[in-house]
Amino acid sequence: MAKNTPGFVLRPFEGLPGEPDWVALRELVPAATATARTTAEHGARDVVVTTILPNSWAALHRSDGVVLVALQTGTSSGDASRDVATALLLALDAEPGTAIETIGLPTPGPRLQDVLDLAVPFEVTVQDSFSFWLDPSTEVTPDLKAALEEADAGIVDTKRVTAAESAYWCRMGAREYLRWAQPADEQVVLDGLARLHGKRESGFDDAKFIGYFRAAGIVVPVWELARGSEAEDVEKPLADFLPRFEAAMADTAPLDANARRARAGLVARQVTLR
Repeated sequence: MAKNTPGFVLRPFEGLPGEPDWVALRELVPAATATARTTAEHGARDVVVTTILPNSWAALHRSDGVVLVALQTGTSSGDASRDVATALLLALDAEPGTAIETIGLPTPGPRLQDVLDLAVPFEVTVQDSFSFWLDPSTEVTPDLKAALEEADAGIVDTKRVTAAESAYWCRMGAREYLRWAQPADEQVVLDGLARLHGKRESGFDDAKFIGYFRAAGIVVPVWELARGSEAEDVEKPLADFLPRFEAAMADTAPLDANARRARAGLVARQVTLR
């Protein structure tokens, strides 16, 4: 059971099903939804977890009864899990048609690990529009249509790559990348990457390993792909690379000189997101 104590939490989503996808939706994916359900104690309610809501609202109890809670909001307490749980509980208690705009500084209370049914898979759907914000019965006026089109214009083209868990292709300008959130301990992932990088085997097909992010306590390696690559082009190369990466992470022998140099270079270039 998660502890209800205040303070900074390095891995706020640890213990939730699909932790790397929780992190990806909070830090990397512009528009997506995922499934969750509260425990019986909290009504066994189906919930839509999303990346962002209009005006950066923390949560929304739509007029049709659907409850959405956003991950891309500011952390007030230092524990994103507790902040999101606070917003979710407020939305569940609110009348349909109510937005939870902000939550302020939450008092010590339950975290997502306490509020959600951990047996329910966290199944992500990447979206190409924010139209899921709307109740299906909502009249789409010209002003509302224009607002949605403006929001949609800011979506970075992103798709899931199914060959591996929590891997996301994206196109930024004229370049394509693979960002792959890892569930394993940071040191294990870095050692594995260093072993491969030290042998010049950290890339695959025409994908070049360029570094990693640290986000919500986990590691997100990044590869730059061949220009013009689509998400489907990455499926087989990533599937072929996966066993090599897993074997490198499972190797517990001391790093050799090349791997140690590679690891030092990786650590020097890493970027922490929130």
